[in-house]
Amino acid sequence: MNRRIFTAALSALLLTGASALAQSSTWTIDPNHSQINFGIKHLGVSTVRGSISGVTGNIIWDDKNPSKSSVEATIDAKTVTTNNEKRDGHLKSPDFFNVEKFPTLTFKSTSVTSTNGKLQVVGDLTLAGVTKSVTLDVDGPTPPQKGMGGKLVTGLSATGTLKRSDFNFGSKFGVPMLGDDVQFTIDAEAGK
Repeated sequence: MNRRIFTAALSALLLTGASALAQSSTWTIDPNHSQINFGIKHLGVSTVRGSISGVTGNIIWDDKNPSKSSVEATIDAKTVTTNNEKRDGHLKSPDFFNVEKFPTLTFKSTSVTSTNGKLQVVGDLTLAGVTKSVTLDVDGPTPPQKGMGGKLVTGLSATGTLKRSDFNFGSKFGVPMLGDDVQFTIDAEAGK
């Protein structure tokens, strides 16, 4: 008898969690559990990797019609790190991110599509004062679950590539000194 009650309670809990994403809902990106990792070729022989944290924003998710979903995010450019203090200082200078003049990057989606269960988000990225369209291939969002404090949380991972030349980013440093393609992965957790 207790097993039946437990099974019924567990089923109800799982269905409640699954239905939380079954309608349009707003999720807030958790900056403590979200970051962007990137890689760029150096001299055509190695890949320099780094990360940017301080990601904040909102995800509006419509499970029944993903095309009605959207993402807006702000990224703190001052948090860029490659685990090399001298290089990090150069990245924050006017040669690259120019964090004094442009302390944040922003992303605002313009379309969300779902094909065969895979999401693609296209949006406008503003990097060092230049805005261009980028495409993200998204895994997720995951089914929501209760996080710390009982709040529902979900997660996603997105990958993409941008061209430095499109953003006039680090234009003093041509290829092959620095590759034109910057590959990146965004890992984000969001709650409501």
